Amino acid sequence: MSVRVDGKKSDEVPSGSKWLSGLARIAKGPKPERVPAVVGTVGALIGLADIAAGVIPRFRWSKVHHWAEVLPGTVTQLAAAGSIIMGILLLMLAHGLKRAKTRAWIAAVFVLPIGAAAQLIYRHSYVGAVLSLLLFAYLLRHKSAFSALPDPRSRWKALANFIIMGGISFALGWVIVGSHPDQMIGDPPVREQIEHVLWGLFGFEGSVRYTGGVDYVVGYSLGALGLLTVGTTAYLAFRPENPAAVLTEEDEDRLRELLAKHGERDSLGHFALRRDKSVVFSPSGKAAVSYRVVSGVMLASGDPIGDVEAWPGAIEQFMELAKKHSWTPAVAGCSETGGEVWTRETGLDALEMGDEAIVDVADFSLSGRAMRNVRQMVKRIERNGYTTKVRRVSELDPEELAVVQKAANAWRDTEEERGFSMALGRIGDPKDLDAIIATAHKDPEEGEDLPFGDLRAMQHYVPWGKDGMSLELMRRDRSADPGMNELLIVAFLQAAPDMGITRMSLNFAFFRSALERGGKLGAGPVVRVQRAVLLFLSRWFQIESLYKFNEKFRPRWEPRFIVFPNNRDLPRIGFAMMQAEGFLTLPRLGLRRSRAQKPCEHDDDNVTAHSEVTRAA
Repeated sequence: MSVRVDGKKSDEVPSGSKWLSGLARIAKGPKPERVPAVVGTVGALIGLADIAAGVIPRFRWSKVHHWAEVLPGTVTQLAAAGSIIMGILLLMLAHGLKRAKTRAWIAAVFVLPIGAAAQLIYRHSYVGAVLSLLLFAYLLRHKSAFSALPDPRSRWKALANFIIMGGISFALGWVIVGSHPDQMIGDPPVREQIEHVLWGLFGFEGSVRYTGGVDYVVGYSLGALGLLTVGTTAYLAFRPENPAAVLTEEDEDRLRELLAKHGERDSLGHFALRRDKSVVFSPSGKAAVSYRVVSGVMLASGDPIGDVEAWPGAIEQFMELAKKHSWTPAVAGCSETGGEVWTRETGLDALEMGDEAIVDVADFSLSGRAMRNVRQMVKRIERNGYTTKVRRVSELDPEELAVVQKAANAWRDTEEERGFSMALGRIGDPKDLDAIIATAHKDPEEGEDLPFGDLRAMQHYVPWGKDGMSLELMRRDRSADPGMNELLIVAFLQAAPDMGITRMSLNFAFFRSALERGGKLGAGPVVRVQRAVLLFLSRWFQIESLYKFNEKFRPRWEPRFIVFPNNRDLPRIGFAMMQAEGFLTLPRLGLRRSRAQKPCEHDDDNVTAHSEVTRAA
């Protein structure tokens, strides 16, 4: 409805009309896309109420608990452990409902009628039964809103976990039930003890009785075992999808063809060839988006690969796949052009996450006051007897390449491999023979025993189109002189013209502009606070050190962006990015994959350049 104010057309509506339209929206209920969020939120609140009822004794007898018992999910006057188990189940189920998972919908439709029957049988609560059935009917009505595909790997892991953990819990429970024979009333037969264990694992009271308060000890112990079994099984069944990304040989060949034609557009393009990433192609096959799913976030890195005209088709396929699985779409480290295409085609938002340091080979020189520190460091190291070699991987013989690989693995700074946006995950692959390895050498001193001979440091560069290279990793012997990274970067830049290289990408400098602006004279209070926060975080993350290290080589800065759906998704996306880069490692439930099943054959043989920058700076 539009009205005219002072002769001009306005979209404002009278307050009465707003009120009526608001009532109409309430009457219609939430939009279809909001149904999973509403149902999931209600389920989470019910689960929290049940957990509180089991954990806080006074709460179980309060008026709040009286109302909690008529809500769907509390199926009987359970013992405290049983109430906790039900709460955990509802919380797990609520998360799956929020993500519109089909399996979560099926589980809810199965559980709610049982809950309604239990309300009538044990609590004689007609209100609770009616509410359970109403929610059941609401889910049936909105079945189409829960269409996200499940994770087939989780299904079998959940089943295996339930069988194994259930068997262990039952065996331990039988031991617990029979471990107090002196306090046991009467002499219950084995069948009755087994029934007591089974009821106790589900939070119910069995028929076996004890004296001296042992009932509570046995009951809580059985309930805890049941809680552990149900909780871990529910986690595996309803956790967000995190499929094992695998780049097939066919996909890799197609990506290499696109990079051969359009690889010069993005310095991160070659990192799409990581074999722990997946890829979607445009319908024409002229563009692709590589990604990995981490904690329910479908995380792409860099710009799409291929012809810019075909980018929208690849982005559309990416978004459809994210919607199909109810993943949160996000892009880390795209360029300004990539960010414009992503936001235009998807309606997502973009935020500058930092700058990429790019050095133009023709403009690089060690002369001048600005390069004084680097020049003096390189000269000092060379006087100490260090020499450098810069070669294509194809120029190294197999024995020397094997030494470089073993040295890189031994010199890794962290237990977990780091890198996602600017890491390839392998060295010396037969398909990467055009990559470049820079090495530093020094003959061992008399009596010095070095496992890798005269090799003291190495760097790995991957192609950026036909005339560019991106620094992928840096490693050095801990006993080598400081400044190995500076030495090898300078050696690479000096050898670059003869190898046809005109540009080199160093690293991301996260939030570089905020650090730079906050340190200038006259900076405002907001910018100064931002800089102070970044300096504080630099104690744990390489923020300031990356900026200072890159700045030594006088690069030009190219902004990089993160693309995301909503501001409320930023914490989750940031958490997923930290997991992908290897800064956070969550404990895994279930069976671990064997080394032979790792998606990247050479994952343990290298590390990104970021891991050594802090020490170098």
